[in-house]
Amino acid sequence: MQRMVSGMRSTGKLHLGHYLGVIDNWLKLQNEYECYFFIADWHALTTKYDKTENLKQDVLEVAMDWLACGIDPNKATIYVQSQVPEIAELHIYLSMITPQNWVERDPTLKDMAKILKSKDGMASQINYGLMGYPVLMSADIMMFNADFVPVGIDQVAHVELTRDITRRFNNIYNTDFFHEAQPKLNECSLICGLDGNKMGKSFNNDIKISDTAEVTAKKVMSAITDRSRMRKDDPGHPEDCEVAFKYWKIFGTEEEVETVKCECEKGARGCADCKRQLGAKINERFAEIRERRRYYEEHPEVVKQILEDGAKKARVEAQKVLKEVRNLIGMY
Repeated sequence: MQRMVSGMRSTGKLHLGHYLGVIDNWLKLQNEYECYFFIADWHALTTKYDKTENLKQDVLEVAMDWLACGIDPNKATIYVQSQVPEIAELHIYLSMITPQNWVERDPTLKDMAKILKSKDGMASQINYGLMGYPVLMSADIMMFNADFVPVGIDQVAHVELTRDITRRFNNIYNTDFFHEAQPKLNECSLICGLDGNKMGKSFNNDIKISDTAEVTAKKVMSAITDRSRMRKDDPGHPEDCEVAFKYWKIFGTEEEVETVKCECEKGARGCADCKRQLGAKINERFAEIRERRRYYEEHPEVVKQILEDGAKKARVEAQKVLKEVRNLIGMY
């Protein structure tokens, strides 16, 4: 079976964007590939090295969301990045052969640097760890000699860098040991935040997987709709509805979406009523997931054991790869 590797930074409770953009795709992939899914706590340190008071809990929150959504430890290996120290050693070896300009051209690194600089206007905020972020990501992938990496179109550059590093390693050490991992584009729904912008925890415009039904309903009521519509019975323009109708397209059936569209255009559906129904629809979709999450919240020891078992399993494979890498390089 071909192998796939993917991960998420340990940012705490996940939102619907994570579910629709990543997790929902993983649920299918875990049945088709040998999957390694990791919680990237080292990557989290690249920008939040001075805010680690919630780091352990953030890891658990991500794991609970994954498990509640259906990521199955019997089908996929689930582990915490820092619990597989072999990744750090491989990162060192890869950093020795990676040209500096390869790292500097990484688009995500550039974006992160801009964000940090905008906070205080100081380019000095870019630390050594952040500069090495793209190579560490390559180590994550190459550690398990992955065949595929599921990514969005904006992340293909990461995989291409990994492929460049793989070719360089194989060329320098005269081997074909490492596979050139292929990007596998996500087939997923994209969801904007409640304000129409990108959904994000820091933007305070998200709906979390773990939100209660009441909180979800309240948040949905704040979603932006058709700004040109002044009264409840005014004819609406669904395609100009900035958030709510987009959500209907994701969470509603084709019949429901068509009903919403027709009633809105005729002025027979007010925005408030529309959003109340939408909130109920979203809550229906996540009811079972939230019930399972409550179980994990009440039994954190179960989550910790799953992560511990996953790390042990991951390390067995990682040690096999690292042993061959050390041999190829000629390490003592």
